[in-house]
Amino acid sequence: MTNHLISPSIVDYVDRRAGSLAAAFAELGVATVHESQGRSGLMDHSIKPLVEGSRAAGPAVTCLNQPGDNLMLLAALDLCQEGDVLVVANLAPSTSGMVGEIITSILIARGAAGLVVDAGVRDVRELRRLSLPVWAKTVSASGTTKGGPGWVNTPVVAGGTTVRPGDVVVADDDGVVVVPLASAEEVLGRARARVEREAALLKDIAAGGWQGLSPELREQLRKLGVHRVPSPH
Repeated sequence: MTNHLISPSIVDYVDRRAGSLAAAFAELGVATVHESQGRSGLMDHSIKPLVEGSRAAGPAVTCLNQPGDNLMLLAALDLCQEGDVLVVANLAPSTSGMVGEIITSILIARGAAGLVVDAGVRDVRELRRLSLPVWAKTVSASGTTKGGPGWVNTPVVAGGTTVRPGDVVVADDDGVVVVPLASAEEVLGRARARVEREAALLKDIAAGGWQGLSPELREQLRKLGVHRVPSPH
């Protein structure tokens, strides 16, 4: 039997167990989630939201396309369900406008939570009016062909980060971060604890209770040989 990971293929099944955690991840945000999983899983900073203030999270549906071709992206639309985030990757770097108003409208009709494109999008004026949050590498009116074989719902690399079907994709103004399905609950717990610590710190700051660097950071500076130079006055 041919290995579907080697030959072009469409995998129908996505493990969406982490979908119930999506709203919590979206509320916590990309920066907090990134820090809470050891500063891993962050896509390249070139992947940006099309509309400022956008926020989304959900299980990944993935597609891997030939550069300048969106056939596999179109095939992936059939498998997108409510709450999914479609992640569009390419076999080589591409800036083609792979998504426009029609594809975005289909995703909205299917109830998708978001779209991440490691390439270009077009029909930007229309996309900004639509309700689907979109993150992309660039804007380009350059169209695509529909003749290249590829993969749907297999591991892909988008924005320099590995994305597996069912992983939690979290996106906002800070970018896009991917949380592996296997560690989603653990990362969520750490992220919530981090938010609680930061809330307490912000409360102290607002009350004038911040006393400067912590003893731990002062010791770190000392170990690194950083010297304080006193004022001559």
